[in-house]
Amino acid sequence: MALIQCDFISETLGISTSMNVILPQGQINRPFQTLYLLHGLSDDHTGWCRRTSIERYADNQGIAVVMPAVNRSFYADMSRGAKYWTFISEELPRLARSFFPLSDRREDNFVAGLSMGGYGAMKLALSFPDRYAAAASLSGSVDISRLAAEEYGGDMWNIFSDPAKVSGSSADLFALADLAALAAGDGLVPMLYQCCGTEDFLYEDNVRFRDHCRQLGLPVTYEEEHGNHDWSYWDHKIARVLEWLPIKRD
Repeated sequence: MALIQCDFISETLGISTSMNVILPQGQINRPFQTLYLLHGLSDDHTGWCRRTSIERYADNQGIAVVMPAVNRSFYADMSRGAKYWTFISEELPRLARSFFPLSDRREDNFVAGLSMGGYGAMKLALSFPDRYAAAASLSGSVDISRLAAEEYGGDMWNIFSDPAKVSGSSADLFALADLAALAAGDGLVPMLYQCCGTEDFLYEDNVRFRDHCRQLGLPVTYEEEHGNHDWSYWDHKIARVLEWLPIKRD
């Protein structure tokens, strides 16, 4: 595998930013399947490589991994900040594919993340089911309306113009899941994976979102075991995510 850090000026953000990219080595027979791997609230694009064995896991699976930096944005076009949602959903895939031989086919693109990044992963896949075949949330911040009101009030005022109006909006995963279920007849519902440790402060949120998806008939794989909101849990579970993804193994 090759680990590459890319520093660039984002047209969307209007600032310099970075992403880490893991690329398989060897002969290239086709553009790489790609996992967009998203960081949590207190991390950046380097977190996954510094704190887990993602390079080794990706090498075993032969998949490219793109890890962008989005600060504390909750993957949103911030009311008092930069347009990170537009960056992550539009500019980043286009830019990454211009730099590296990455596939643009839906069946070759996946997204995953931890905590804030788990929320971002589900938001991307449920907003753009025509672009992502699968999404995985590890200890995800899946109930954004509750978090806006109770956990991250200060951050949320920078992200949303009015955190009280998050519920039912395009930022609400429960509302996005409703829309995905309505569009299921088009055959573009992404595979969903959720995991959360039973000692995690986000555990109850994850159970509620799991139950909501199941009631809607969405294809969600859910796993839980003893674990907290920490890197030892996420290192273990990202290996599991890579096993779960529909990766083409030649």
